[in-house]
This record gives sequence, structure tokens and C-alpha cells, in this order.
Amino acid sequence: MARGARPRGGEDGQASVELVAAIPVLLVATLVVAQLAVAGYALWSAGAAARAGARAGYVGGDAEAAARRSLPTPLRHDARIEATDRVEVRVRAPALIPGMPSVPVTARAGLDAGDG
Repeated sequence: MARGARPRGGEDGQASVELVAAIPVLLVATLVVAQLAVAGYALWSAGAAARAGARAGYVGGDAEAAARRSLPTPLRHDARIEATDRVEVRVRAPALIPGMPSVPVTARAGLDAGDG
């Protein structure tokens, strides 16, 4: 065979085929990681709101209003807040993929005299 000549039936274009096959897998993996990040942010925000509501309730303020104010704007609309002896905040993390259900997240906090 001449120098620089390629044999027939070789691997021409193999890398391109593998890349095209890997793109959907990489896209799905990226969306899953991003959805987990959004759910984590919603959980962290709900926890912070529950603590803010518990602090407001401890000093005699409106626990529900304080919890709702401390939530980020995208999570406020559908948030369910119950303030009794503890504050419970339920939010739905938005879905990044159209047609997928949103992820429900709940956080609770209470502040008793001994919790200081």
C-alpha cells in the first residue's frame, strides 16, 4: 500500500458518529444536573423562609407574611405556608423540561425558648 493511502473500510468518520450519538446523552445529563440544582435552590429557599417565619413568630410578628416575603419571587406565587407552633413552607421547584411536573419541596422550622 502506498504511503499515506488509507485502507478501504477504515474508521473514517467514526469520531463524528460517536459525537452525534453522545450529544443527546450529554444534553439529558446536563438537564438532570440543572434540575437537581433548581430543586436544591428551592429547598434552601424554603428552609430560609421557614426560619424567617419562625423568627418573626417568636417575636410576635406575622410568621406567614415574613416567610412569604423571604421567598424568591418565582417561588412566592404557589407557596403554601402554615404557621402554627412551627412554620412549614411548601414550594414547587420549577421544571426545566416542558411537560415535566414540578418538584415539590417542604421545609419546616420552629423556634422555642430553648432553641435560642
